[in-house]
Amino acid sequence: MTDTDLPLLSICIVNWNTQDLLRDCLESLDQYPPRNARLETIVVDNDSADSSADMVDAEFPGIILVRNPENSGYAEGNNIAFTKATGDLILLMNPDVVVHADALTRAVAAMRDDPAIGALGCRLLSPDGSTQRSLRGFPDPWPVAFEYLKLARLAPWHRAIAAYRMDYFNYDRSGDVDQPMASFFMISRRCLDDVGPMDPAFPIFFNDVDWCYRAKRERGWRIVYRPDVVVTHHHGGSTRLVKPRMIVESHRSLIRFYEKFYKSRMPGLTFQLMKWAILWNERRNLRRARAEAAA
Repeated sequence: MTDTDLPLLSICIVNWNTQDLLRDCLESLDQYPPRNARLETIVVDNDSADSSADMVDAEFPGIILVRNPENSGYAEGNNIAFTKATGDLILLMNPDVVVHADALTRAVAAMRDDPAIGALGCRLLSPDGSTQRSLRGFPDPWPVAFEYLKLARLAPWHRAIAAYRMDYFNYDRSGDVDQPMASFFMISRRCLDDVGPMDPAFPIFFNDVDWCYRAKRERGWRIVYRPDVVVTHHHGGSTRLVKPRMIVESHRSLIRFYEKFYKSRMPGLTFQLMKWAILWNERRNLRRARAEAAA
């Protein structure tokens, strides 16, 4: 097989003020390119103030760089990248991720071997080498209620009660899942064309959950987790810069998710109770974050 016969992998990275992490990310792609695919890398810089875009321009001239004149969020940043991507496979990757040897090769092989797989997540390691619990079930009303009532902590092994955080999941085994963290998230072109882009109504959080819900529940695509595809994830390189605002945005995005997918199927009072519970949890997490910042 010649190089021109290999599939094309488009890597899409949305960056905001993470210059040093982004450099490490791009260097890892140079060090460990896929052996079974050609590569194009697209960086959408969301109006960073730390010269990230200038760094990409100077140090990685082969990369497709989009200088977004405003910070339009993660969802819209990826949608911009989608318009530039021409690959058979599209990889959404955060700038705080460093790929390991063979990660891209194994991910491409898994996607090519099974056309029913629409998207693939991988094992995310913290810098200390521990596996991050990066998988979630969809935030259906009962699993979320069990989380807020602390019942999931009492029965983390129970597949119904602990269905949201999935503490029972064995991260050493491959399997079909609902929503892997999109820090490293490979999508087939056929699936993306079928499901469509990310919903900009979820600019920072729940855009990946929304996309996975549409792909799996509404369009019937498989989403899989592969433990043999390994990357290091520094976790929250951009969002931790503005933690209180991100707490609010996360909870408000969950409310928008409920309005989009569940409100029409829930009794009005039940929906209002869930909305109240989400806002109550938001206030609790804000108090905790402010206490930690003051300590």
